[in-house]
Amino acid sequence: MVHLLDMKAKQTIVIAVIGTIILVTPLFAGCITSKHHLIYDGKIRTYLIHIPPSYTGETPTPLVIALHGGGGNAQHMEEKTGFSLKADEKGFIVVYPDGTGKLRNRFLTWNAGYCCGYAYENNIDDVGFIKTLIKKLQNTYNINSSRIYVTGHSNGAMLTYLVAAELSSIIAAIAPVAGSIGGYATNNSPLWIIPQPSCPVSIIAIHGKLDSHVPYDGGHGVNASGSRMDLSVNESITFWVQHNGCNPTPETKIINNGTIIVDKYSNGRNHTDVVLYTLANGEHWWPGSNYQYQNFSATDTIWDFFAKHPKVKT
Repeated sequence: MVHLLDMKAKQTIVIAVIGTIILVTPLFAGCITSKHHLIYDGKIRTYLIHIPPSYTGETPTPLVIALHGGGGNAQHMEEKTGFSLKADEKGFIVVYPDGTGKLRNRFLTWNAGYCCGYAYENNIDDVGFIKTLIKKLQNTYNINSSRIYVTGHSNGAMLTYLVAAELSSIIAAIAPVAGSIGGYATNNSPLWIIPQPSCPVSIIAIHGKLDSHVPYDGGHGVNASGSRMDLSVNESITFWVQHNGCNPTPETKIINNGTIIVDKYSNGRNHTDVVLYTLANGEHWWPGSNYQYQNFSATDTIWDFFAKHPKVKT
């Protein structure tokens, strides 16, 4: 009899625990990053999405799309940037799409027009994928259409520039880290540059002066794959300063004990700005918890810029 009572008691406890989990899980669901997919251009495209715990669906919420570097994947981008923690703190949705490759979840790349790897070689339409992804997210979540942002590292930064150019009516601001607007796929290829955008887009770019993959002054990086040559940071920034109609003379300040130069080109059309952070001793990094650089956080700096730059339409 005692044994049967013990069994019933244990069953009651298990049921109670399961019920508690079922009830509590929705409260914390926003803190979890989950994997999703969509079909685009006949291919299964995957992405991670992180919903902040503050999200209720009642208030239009900013969206940040974070693009991993060449050879990486969505999970690596989440871990490297810490954008999910920032999303929980500030209340925005962050999505980490996957590029494509021969392997399902490793060595993935983006087609940024002149680079890189599998995606470029197979002419993958990554801009179309990102556009479709944004539409799906808008249909699923209460996205603030004036606050859609894109950031990326390396090959992902190259695609970030391209997405801003081709989807300039949608994107409010971008943050390329260690990228370029174009270059030469090989030393025998013609010059490729992102197309002229139809609308102004605010830009915050971060680039290490000592970058050996995407050289600050342009050309072929000593650690770059193949014979690709990139346009310089100056050429990339000038493209957007001219397109946005910003003041061509920047306000310059030096911070972090002289290790970071900040050039701000202001007063662009529709209240756009172009800001360049030059890391004097920086390599091909995403500065932050993984790659310490004078206590400078690319993620914090990018979000602060995004928060001040909604899409202004006239």
